[in-house]
Amino acid sequence: MLLGMTSWSEHQALDPTKRQLTLNDYASKLPVVEIDTFFYGLKEASTVESWVKSTPDGFKFVVKTHQCMTQHRNWQDFFENEKELYDRFLTSLAPMINAGKLGCLLLQFPPFFDCTSEHIVYLKRLRKIFDGLPLAVEFRHDSWFEERLLPQTIRFMEEHFFSLVVVDEPQVKSASVPWVPAVTNNRFVLVRLHGRNQAGWLDKSEDWRKKRTLYDYSDSELVGIGQELYRLGRNTEQVMVIFNNNSGGHAAKNCLQLKELLSIEYEGLNPEQTQLF
Repeated sequence: MLLGMTSWSEHQALDPTKRQLTLNDYASKLPVVEIDTFFYGLKEASTVESWVKSTPDGFKFVVKTHQCMTQHRNWQDFFENEKELYDRFLTSLAPMINAGKLGCLLLQFPPFFDCTSEHIVYLKRLRKIFDGLPLAVEFRHDSWFEERLLPQTIRFMEEHFFSLVVVDEPQVKSASVPWVPAVTNNRFVLVRLHGRNQAGWLDKSEDWRKKRTLYDYSDSELVGIGQELYRLGRNTEQVMVIFNNNSGGHAAKNCLQLKELLSIEYEGLNPEQTQLF
């Protein structure tokens, strides 16, 4: 079971002596990290190569795909043609893929991406484009989880080798999706923990980003999550868990709490750097 967080620089709880952590620092504490920078813009392969070199063997990256790939924006807003989008994305990730450090690509779809035949066709197309690569799908429209459709959603994920992301988030009518601990890929499952702040989840003010994932999991909540994670692990080779509740800096604290509660000790991480002054 690999525990980690989104990004690596803002988690002071991992090392209170440092104002900002490097990837090398982060990789001395945890074995997986989620990167969302590709969602906003593509990176050079040289940048990805530097990330690969900063992490130990066995380290994994969860890479959130570009916003045009999940229909948040149109590819015409950024690229000459659609092929350029995918070619550049895969070229930039080549060092990570070749090093065996790609945990998965995260396809997080917008709330308006509902369960329709058109969107199912689009998912099949993405599966062909990313043939052979590990793909995790996070839906944010509840139609995929309706009682009559959920078995079909799960079966579709299984048949096309997607891993349906297991999501913990505030349960707000028509504005959230449920916790569905389904393993749809026997190679891996991705779990993302967004917190349970209902008021923050619905906030529409200018500083909504500071409130949406503002949440500190209690010990009892983490114990319950840990039990669910172990059940998931019985049916898949690898469980990757990402804490995304970092509006108030709680992600690292909760991640370390869960690590201790589950008595997890990682080997082969980066050596910790000792500061003399």
